[in-house]
Amino acid sequence: MGFCFSLLELLLLFFHIFFFINPTWVCGNIELRALMDMKASLDPKNHFLPSWTINGDPCGESFEGVACNEKGQVVNISLQGKGLSGKLSSAIAGLKHLTGLYLHYNSLNGEIPRDVSNLTQLSELYLNVNQFYGEIPFEIGSMENLQVLQLSYNQLTGRIPTQLGALKKLTVVALKSNQLTGAIPASLGDLNMLVRLDLSSNNLIGSIPTSLASVPSLKVLDVHNNTLSGNVTPALKRLHDGFLYEHNMGLCGVGFPSLKTCNTSKDGSSTKYIPETGNVSLSCTGDRCHHSSKFNQAKSIIVGISVVMILVLAIGILAFTIHLRRRKQYLENSLHISDSRPSTDEAKGIYRKNESPLPCLEYSTRSDPLVDYRDFDGDSQYRFRSFMFNLEEVELATQNFADSKLLGKSDFCATYKGVLRDGSIVAVKRISKNSCKYDEEEVMKILNSLASMRNDNLVRLRGFCCSRERDEWFLIYDFVPNGKLSRFLDLQESDEEVLEWSTRVSIAKGIAKGMAYLHSNKANKPIIIHQNISSDKILINQRYNPLLDDYGLYKLLTNDIVFSALKASATKGYMAPEYATTGRFSEASDVYAFGMVLFQILSGKKEITSSIRLAAESFNFKEFMDPNLNGRFFECDAAKLTKIALFCMHESPFERPSMEAIVKELSNCTSCL
Repeated sequence: MGFCFSLLELLLLFFHIFFFINPTWVCGNIELRALMDMKASLDPKNHFLPSWTINGDPCGESFEGVACNEKGQVVNISLQGKGLSGKLSSAIAGLKHLTGLYLHYNSLNGEIPRDVSNLTQLSELYLNVNQFYGEIPFEIGSMENLQVLQLSYNQLTGRIPTQLGALKKLTVVALKSNQLTGAIPASLGDLNMLVRLDLSSNNLIGSIPTSLASVPSLKVLDVHNNTLSGNVTPALKRLHDGFLYEHNMGLCGVGFPSLKTCNTSKDGSSTKYIPETGNVSLSCTGDRCHHSSKFNQAKSIIVGISVVMILVLAIGILAFTIHLRRRKQYLENSLHISDSRPSTDEAKGIYRKNESPLPCLEYSTRSDPLVDYRDFDGDSQYRFRSFMFNLEEVELATQNFADSKLLGKSDFCATYKGVLRDGSIVAVKRISKNSCKYDEEEVMKILNSLASMRNDNLVRLRGFCCSRERDEWFLIYDFVPNGKLSRFLDLQESDEEVLEWSTRVSIAKGIAKGMAYLHSNKANKPIIIHQNISSDKILINQRYNPLLDDYGLYKLLTNDIVFSALKASATKGYMAPEYATTGRFSEASDVYAFGMVLFQILSGKKEITSSIRLAAESFNFKEFMDPNLNGRFFECDAAKLTKIALFCMHESPFERPSMEAIVKELSNCTSCL
C-alpha cells in the first residue's frame, strides 16, 4: 500500500508539528514581529534601537531594554529616556505576557492605542513625560492586573474614564499636567488599594467625590491647579500634608487652612448644590457612543469569523490525525516528533538569557587572569592586580554567605559582613550578573575608576570578584561600623544614639566634601554623579565621619534595575523636580538630594513635610529643629545650614549652588570648623 500526500495534507502536517508540538517557536516569532512593528513606529529612523533586528533574539543580549521569563516570553520593556519620538504602535497587543512597560521620558506622540488593553498581564504602565494626545482609552478599565498607571505630563484631553474604578489592584494613578476635563469619577473611590492619586494641573470641574475619603490605603490626593468647586468633606483631613487642593477657587470646607467656609442657607444646607461625578452612562446620541457601537459590532464580526475558522481548522486537523494513525506504520520510521512545550510549573521570574560578559576571576593563586588586558598602563595594571579577589577568599570571608553575616538587602544586591585573611573587616555586595549591562571592557574601565577614588568621605572599594559558577559578582568595601545615617533619624529623646549638635554639623560638612570630590574633575578624575544620595547611602564610621556609599554603582546596572531603585528614592523626596521632565541626572540633581539630607540632619526626621519646609523658610527653629537637641545648638550654624538646604532644593537647577561652593560656605562659619 503506497502513501502519497496532497499539498493540503503536507501543510496540515507542518501546521500540526510546529503549532501544537512547539508553541514556543510560534510565540517567539509572534513576539518578534510585534517588537519589530513597535520599533518601526517608535524609532522610524533607526536612531535609538539599532539592536532590534529581525534576525535577533528578543530574549538575548541583542534587544536593548527587553527582558524575558524562563519560557522565552517577553515580560518587560524598559526604554525610558531613550529619545524616542515616534508613536506607540497597536502591535504592542501582540506581547501577551508583558508585565511592565516603561516608555516614559521620551517624546512619543499620537494617541494611546486602545489595543494596549489586551495586555491583561500588565502591572505597570509608564507613559508619562511624552507628547501623547487624545483621550485616555476607556478600555484600560479591563486590565485587571494593572497596579501603576502613569500618564502625567502629556497632552491628553477628555474625561477620566469611569472604568478605571474596576481596576481593583491599582495603587498609583498619576494623570498630572494634562488637559483633562469633566469631573473626577466617583468610581475611583472603589479602589481600595489606591495609595496615590495625582490629578493636579488639569481642567477638572465639579466636587471632590466623598468616596475618596474612605479609601483605606490612600496617602496622597493631589488635585491642585484645577477648577474644582463644592464642599470638601472633613474626612480628607486624615491625609494631612498628603491632601493638596490649592488653586481651586470654588472649593470650600471647614478645617482646611486654605479653604473658605462654605455658604449655607437658613436650614443649614449648602445654597449651591454641586453634584459629584457619578458613574454616569453617556448618551448614545453622540458620535463617540456611535463609534463605540460600530467598534463593538466590528469586534463581534471578527470574533465570529475567527471562531468559524478555528472550528474548520480543528476539524481538518482531526481528520488528518486519523489519516496519520492509519498510516502510522509508514510514518514511524520517517518522523520523530518531540513535545517541547514548557511545563506548567516552570519558574516565572524575569531574567536575561545571555550571561553578562564579566570575566571569570576564579583562580587558585594570585596570578593575574587579566595580565593581557591592554587598556591599562603599567601602574594601573599593577593596581588592578591587587584589586582582584578570588571566589575562595570571598566565601571564606563571609562564611559562605551565612545568614548571620547578612547586613541588608536591596532590589539588586545583598550585603554581607566579612573578615579577610589579614583580619580586616569588609562589606561584600553580592550582585546577580543579570543586573550588569556593560561588556567586559566597559566594566574594567568603571571598576578601575572606582578603585582609584581616594577621599576621606567615600567608602573605599577594596576589590571585586566575578564568578561564573555562581553567576554572580561581588564588590568588596571597607566595613563601616555605625551603619546608615538613617538609623539616627526619628529617635526618641531617651535613645543614647541621639547625635549632638557638633556631630551633626561635622556630618553635614563631611557629606558635602565627599560629594564635592565626586563632582570634581581635578587630576583627570572623571566627574561622578551619584544619582541616589539619601540617608540610606551615607554610612557613619566609629569616629562619626560620614562616608558616601554606592557612588558609581548605578553606571554598572541595567536601566530597569536602576529605575526600580530610584522609585523608592523618589517617594522619599530626594528626586529633583526637573527629573520628571528630563529623565536625566546632573550635579544639580545630586545637590537637591543633599538639601533633603540637610533637612533630615537638622530636624532629626526621615520625612520632611511641607510644614517643616515652611518653618525653615521663616527660620522658626522651634518648629523644625530636632526636639531631642533640647535647644542645644548654635543659631549661627542652624541658620547657615538651613539657608544652604533651601538653596539646594530650589525648584530651578540653575539656582542651586555647587558642592564646592557649599564646602566653602560651611568653612566660613567659625563654629562650623
